[in-house]
Amino acid sequence: MSVKNVTLVGHASKGKTTLCEAILNVAGVTERMGKIADGNTVSDCDSEEKKRGVSITSSVIQFNYSGTKINLIDTPGLFDFAMGPAEGLRAADTAILVTSTRSGLAAGAEKAFKKATEMGKARIIVTTKMDDERADFQKALNGLVEKFGSSVCPVVVPVVSGGKVVGFHNLVDDKSYSYNGVHGKEEALTDDGLIDELKEQFTEAVASADDELMEKFFEGEELTKDEKIKGLKIGLAEGNIVPVFAASGLTGVGVDLLLNFIKDCAPEPSAETGKKGDEETEIACDANAPLAAICFKTLADPFIGKLNYFKVVSGKISQGSTVVNSRTGDEERIGKMVTTLGTKQTDIKECAAGDICAITKLSTFKTGDTMCAQGNAVTLDPVEIPYATYSMAISAEKKGEEEKVASAVNRIIEEDPSLTFVNNTETRQTVLSGLGEQHLDVCLSKMKEKYKVTAVLEQPRVAYRETITKKVEVQGRHKKQSGGHGQFGDVWIEFEPCDSDELIFGERVVGGSVPKNYFPAVEKGLRDSMEKGVLAGYPMVGVKATLFDGSYHPVDSSEMAFKTAASIAFKNGIPNAGPALLEPIVTLNAYCNDEVMGDIIGDINKRRGRVLGMNPIGDGMQEIVAEVPQGEMTTFSTSMRQITQGRGSFTTEFARYERCPENITQKVIEEAANEE
Repeated sequence: MSVKNVTLVGHASKGKTTLCEAILNVAGVTERMGKIADGNTVSDCDSEEKKRGVSITSSVIQFNYSGTKINLIDTPGLFDFAMGPAEGLRAADTAILVTSTRSGLAAGAEKAFKKATEMGKARIIVTTKMDDERADFQKALNGLVEKFGSSVCPVVVPVVSGGKVVGFHNLVDDKSYSYNGVHGKEEALTDDGLIDELKEQFTEAVASADDELMEKFFEGEELTKDEKIKGLKIGLAEGNIVPVFAASGLTGVGVDLLLNFIKDCAPEPSAETGKKGDEETEIACDANAPLAAICFKTLADPFIGKLNYFKVVSGKISQGSTVVNSRTGDEERIGKMVTTLGTKQTDIKECAAGDICAITKLSTFKTGDTMCAQGNAVTLDPVEIPYATYSMAISAEKKGEEEKVASAVNRIIEEDPSLTFVNNTETRQTVLSGLGEQHLDVCLSKMKEKYKVTAVLEQPRVAYRETITKKVEVQGRHKKQSGGHGQFGDVWIEFEPCDSDELIFGERVVGGSVPKNYFPAVEKGLRDSMEKGVLAGYPMVGVKATLFDGSYHPVDSSEMAFKTAASIAFKNGIPNAGPALLEPIVTLNAYCNDEVMGDIIGDINKRRGRVLGMNPIGDGMQEIVAEVPQGEMTTFSTSMRQITQGRGSFTTEFARYERCPENITQKVIEEAANEE
């Protein structure tokens, strides 16, 4: 049976899930179409999705249609849930970009189209919401051509008569169809004259995909339906043709023509490039070759356990067989295998090259791992995990439940690796990072719903440092008598600024005023003191301490006494050495569209940032390189998304520490005092 792997991608609220429902209904998989508002769609089956009325995760929908196995992956459109499209695009061979005929092309659709192009996926565009009286297909098509170029090719277009849509015309078989339900009926329909113009655009695009067809086109001969399909298959697979379909997901009209096109023209799974050791190798899409499969999605449920989804690139996965995780080298035995249709699972015994399946209770596999045959370790390209840009400190709502929170978050990360969870020992906070405010909110809701643990979020603390700005000489003297042997240690230490991340200790003691065997104790006392500065209790850096004099007692002196004396010297001297607060500076690489570059630079300047340079990176995008205080970056993720309408992205990397402005220093000192 032929296999077609397709994924629905695009901006939020443009009709992906609704189109998915229509496809299932037209294919005869469901008796009626579910509605998002009613919470009964096949793909949005997670409780959080039903509660919020939006897709949050990718959903794998598998069904047969007219002798073809279709693996359809519905993905979220909200930028906070970009892991879903990443999973869908890794598993699919064709990306179906869903746009609204009413509102036109949105930022999420542009990003999805660009990513699908970079990954070499075939691309189909469906302009939905044709049932809306404000729908304007011609305007939507012109917008697509303007944005994506001449490869955009109309295939199914509305028949407009008297300003109203009366049916759809399929340019492949050159026939019009009227609808009274979800299945079209061939009918001669009169249009307002647009179809002839679109037909010419279609024929030229199809003919240009193949030399023989182009020759026939130039000679003025009509192309047959089979020849059109041939040209479409070639152009679609090579990326030279981007077919456009008009349809309505809500009513299902025109969807049967899309399904037939997927069956006839969408590319079948093909060979992929992988690695065998350090060498690149081509992995053929052959059921008789050694096994190679990519885990593109993981579901972790406290009740049904873990479910890993695999796309088989080569060979077969068979129940009961032993396979290898190429990342860990661990062997595992394949247990229960299923295909999925929302929450419905169907048991299978085998999954061959090109197809998709889910496997239960694998202990070592996670998203991005390659499953391979014993003795044939290969690594396929992993899923491209979105970069987490929004961070908050997370803590248990109830004391004593910190371990429960950590366990729940780690389980959620198994199925959504775009979340990260790091324990910052310096700020004594655990930081949860994701793609946005809503992303973290969903994580907390899942923790409460699935794992019965509640947590709260707060702004993460900044890991400041403290240093000194001038040289001082100070005495540290420790003397204590409490019966028997006393305690005596006396040191003179010179503190001065230096360029170092830790204490630099030296000595220039003459005449044995402090015996050498006490030098390590002095250094230890100073290093312990460096862990907590005098301004706000942050670790100290950039300090050089030189022991140059002191005294000792032959009986009462000890290592502990000299360690204490050094601590006293530190405590007495550092406040007089011009203590200063340092803040972490990060290097920011921000990527935005040309027209908003000035706004992004303005936002960076407001955050006390310094722009170092700008580089055009093509496709109307710019890279801005800047240095910004880390403490000012908390809300940059939200600002970046608002200014660029979701088209932009950014990464940050720690650069160095710099002197804090006085107003920031005072604020940090006050906050530290209040915490105490």
